[in-house]
Amino acid sequence: MDPTKLIAEARTPAGERLTLTSRSGYFSVGVGRDLLMSSAEHHSEERVAELALADAAAWPGTRVLIGGLGMGFTLRAALDRLGAGGRAVVVELMPAVVEWNRGPLAHLAERPLDDPRVTLEVADLVDYVAARPEPFDGIVLDVDNGPEAFTATSNSRLYSRNGLRRLLAALRPGGTLVVWSAFESPPFLRRMQQAGFAARAVRARGRGKKGARHTLFVGRRR
Repeated sequence: MDPTKLIAEARTPAGERLTLTSRSGYFSVGVGRDLLMSSAEHHSEERVAELALADAAAWPGTRVLIGGLGMGFTLRAALDRLGAGGRAVVVELMPAVVEWNRGPLAHLAERPLDDPRVTLEVADLVDYVAARPEPFDGIVLDVDNGPEAFTATSNSRLYSRNGLRRLLAALRPGGTLVVWSAFESPPFLRRMQQAGFAARAVRARGRGKKGARHTLFVGRRR
């Protein structure tokens, strides 16, 4: 079995160690002892983009907001569904993740940051949404391991009722928010409904029909 190789490391806003490692041809990003993402399992990350753009991808000028760059798989899935006039805005909190996506991880999702339809913002997602009122057709939220496991403690604002209402206001009528989670959370689903979404939970596997079971919370603005 191949040993795990440390490729790069950085610090989160809370001062925790963020690492990029490789093993047997796969890459992983972790915070402390927690695994955030792996290139071995990314089907559910692609699925969130499919759900967010299910009804809007073919519309002229479709705009999608992606919270969390990850390894680029969600962005690539969104770009594959957007037309030439579509636009994807990616908001990523940690500059190191952007650097890694332009470097050792770039080939995984075929360099989506190089696509001219992409606008990259290195910023806090809550602050970005609050400062820019223009509506989106779809919003994808994949910045943590779920609505109760935060990479940065400030992210708790995203999953509160007020945070969800702010995301609702950032959607066009009929637009869709999809939140990726490593686990089920009935309280969060109820919170989405209380914030005004027509919400449901969808199950997805990390590797198509195999791998870890993840939960995707899908909310539509009525």
